Amino acid sequence: MKLSELLAGHDYHVLQGDPEMTWITAGTTFDADRVRPGSLFIAVPGHGGGGPGSVGPALARGAAAVLLDGGAADLPGSVWAAAEGVCVVRVPDTRRAAAVVASRYFGEPGRQMDMVAITGTNGKTSVSYMVESVLRIFGGVKVGVIGTSGSRIGDELIPMPPSELTTPESPDLQYLLGCMRDRGVTSVALEATSMALLTHRVDQTFIDVGVFTNLTQDHLDDHGSMTNYQDAKLRLFQGLCRHAVVNADDPVGAAIQAMMPGVVTTYALDAEADFRATDLVMDASGTRFTLHHDGRKYPAAIPVPGRFSVANALATVAACHALGHDVGGLVAALDRMPPVPGRFERFQTPRGTSVIVDYAHSPDSLDKVLTAIRGFARGRVITVFGCGGNRDTTKRADMGRIAGTHSDLCVLTSDNPRNEDPEAILDQITPGLAATGTPFERCADRRRAIAFALSVARPDDIVLIAGKGSEPHQIVGEKLLPFSDMATVRELAEV
Repeated sequence: MKLSELLAGHDYHVLQGDPEMTWITAGTTFDADRVRPGSLFIAVPGHGGGGPGSVGPALARGAAAVLLDGGAADLPGSVWAAAEGVCVVRVPDTRRAAAVVASRYFGEPGRQMDMVAITGTNGKTSVSYMVESVLRIFGGVKVGVIGTSGSRIGDELIPMPPSELTTPESPDLQYLLGCMRDRGVTSVALEATSMALLTHRVDQTFIDVGVFTNLTQDHLDDHGSMTNYQDAKLRLFQGLCRHAVVNADDPVGAAIQAMMPGVVTTYALDAEADFRATDLVMDASGTRFTLHHDGRKYPAAIPVPGRFSVANALATVAACHALGHDVGGLVAALDRMPPVPGRFERFQTPRGTSVIVDYAHSPDSLDKVLTAIRGFARGRVITVFGCGGNRDTTKRADMGRIAGTHSDLCVLTSDNPRNEDPEAILDQITPGLAATGTPFERCADRRRAIAFALSVARPDDIVLIAGKGSEPHQIVGEKLLPFSDMATVRELAEV
């Protein structure tokens, strides 16, 4: 497409060249090392793989045009010399512009599929998997999923460069949506993180249903305060979606209802709502309950224990119903859902010990998972967990306290230490855990920590490995090192 067509209606200032005569034939990117001849390089300030300082390398790789940010300094003379014949345009905000041009480049694929975006502190991945499962089981719908576990259509992963982003940057997100549309996908479940919403990655995806699950302490390292964190989440409901599905048990739900009057569906376990659950009965195999909607009662079951899982199921049914699907058929599909990888994912060792791998990495999520386990545990609960490096430090002692309160033995270990000293992270968790009086061990090596927990567990015990879920890597320094909690458990159980 012509650069002028990609920028049509957007505020921009031409510094060099002619957008009407500049053709973009190889996509858009923030990363200089991914530029190909014919690419549009978007120089986003602060982006690790690009930014204004990477314009020279991008030009050397054949960029057809460059977008500069309005707040960035002008390019040095040597770069202007290298840019001869290349169209250079300045826009007020490169991230906002990136969402527009990337979406248009791929033909605005979000318009051509049913788009469900899920935001909230906890439950995003579970709801995205549940939406995929019930639509596939009940309606035979081909669904794409984009989130923590990567991007896929069914069991087919769409290859992308390794990244720790749950919601991809807008050029990659629009590329993925274009791939999904071209492969016959008719519905997409997208995890929309607070940072993705704040940095405009989700703009121009034309979301049909936005789902809000909950808001609890997390990501204060990014947002600075709970108010800022909440405001970032609320961006999804400020013009980015047509219909909202919100958790009425969370106070933020009321704010969303006020923002989108007449187009909000509510769900709850305690409050009055459009979709409610009562009569919960839980055991190790799952949860049975009664779903209430529009004056009718539906017997329901899900293969995951816990109140939080029922809340996720309500959100799923409400979102899919908002897309036009029948409630009865959706409820019937719930019990047939496969396990969500890394979300209360279960395994039994040859010795009879139950192992649960879960992504719980915040105080609220860890509390909910351990409360659910305590509801059916017959033996001891052994919890293996840590906290991520370069992330909110204020939650570390609290997570130690929660783990100690609900466990009989804890094993402190590394999560994703990033650029922090793993032992220093454990030092910050320890006071909260020690105050509970629960015995614990420290082992920064995650594989050794899991091995220790399995070695001391008895047949009726439950070992919870929390924090990383289905992540296929551990972030140490700047490296993504291959590591899977469940694969490690399976390997060690066979030794």
